[in-house]
Amino acid sequence: MPFHKYLLAGFMLSAVTLTHPPGELRAQTTPSATSRIAAIDESSLVVLAGNRHPLAIPANDRGEAAPDLPMERMLLVLTRDATSETALENLLAAQQDKSSPDFHAWLSPAQFGARFGASKADLEKLTAWLASHGFRVNRVGQGAMTIEFSGTAGQVKEAFHTPIHAYFVNGEKHYGNASDPQIPAALAPVVAGINTLHDFRKKPAIRVLGKARRIANTSMWQPDFTFSGAAGVEHFLAPGDFAKIYNTATLYQNGIDGTGQSVAIVARNNINLSDVQIFRIAFGLPVNDPQIILDGPDPGNLAGPEETEADLDVEWSGAVAPKATIKLVVSASTNSTDGVDLSSLYIVDNNLAPVLSASFGQCEQTLGQTENTFFSAIFGSRPPPRASPP
Repeated sequence: MPFHKYLLAGFMLSAVTLTHPPGELRAQTTPSATSRIAAIDESSLVVLAGNRHPLAIPANDRGEAAPDLPMERMLLVLTRDATSETALENLLAAQQDKSSPDFHAWLSPAQFGARFGASKADLEKLTAWLASHGFRVNRVGQGAMTIEFSGTAGQVKEAFHTPIHAYFVNGEKHYGNASDPQIPAALAPVVAGINTLHDFRKKPAIRVLGKARRIANTSMWQPDFTFSGAAGVEHFLAPGDFAKIYNTATLYQNGIDGTGQSVAIVARNNINLSDVQIFRIAFGLPVNDPQIILDGPDPGNLAGPEETEADLDVEWSGAVAPKATIKLVVSASTNSTDGVDLSSLYIVDNNLAPVLSASFGQCEQTLGQTENTFFSAIFGSRPPPRASPP
């Protein structure tokens, strides 16, 4: 089953509703529980099962990576105890119950972390443990469910007892952990795993089926709205078509056009602002440039499907809500972590917008145990059950 999806005007675009600015917050925000981490014994280990990419197999293996290979912006993903998990489920239900005093009483990221995240004591123990193995701790998530850290393949091997290997798949070189990582047993009550230790990234959902051409001697573009291919004749939609089919034109006439709202777009590729501007000119949309927010180093414009995906997400979010503030969050992918995951976390952790849009797909089974837990954690839903060691 692909993660987060729905079809919009022939392109894959997904939306997840996030926290709104809190009104009267009735939920308690006292720091959560005491420490769940006992004395750490590095000789007593547990395996984090289900955390090796299915393509990181001997048939694709090209040997161990150099120990100084950068492993930047890894995410230590944390887990709640049973009591906190039940309390969160109850709050989520109450927030949708009109008879509850907690109806729509949204929590800020910091309030969420104080109530449902790891305790301050455990966060301090975890950051100290990472530092003791030479890792650089970059930041602790406000939701207290993630710790971002960086290091090298050699440090990963020493701390998590798995070597990083090079793999060659479909003509592409990748890096990934050759076995499931291991951690001290004392950390297991709090640590779900590491997201991730490989660079097998989620795929953009874009499929290019037609082209557009510039109208001679103008700055306007003329799309080919009808395309004949192997699947037969296909008809594509312009913003006006969408407004007609879904009756959003009536909303626009009544001032419901995105004014005062914002949409955050998950990206790992920067864009040329002129692409969005030309799109809006071509379809008669009001001038409304998106905001581009860099989470870390600028990856630049990678062109190809990556650029087209980012362009479409920005353009079509702005087409459906023409006066909304569109915020493109760009995080560069690393040898260990997908920029999609980093951008998603940035948006949630900073409460950047009430709507998040992500249009990258991968099967949950391919994501692995920890990455599934990661998305459950940042979106406040129930995590999947832990995989049992083979």
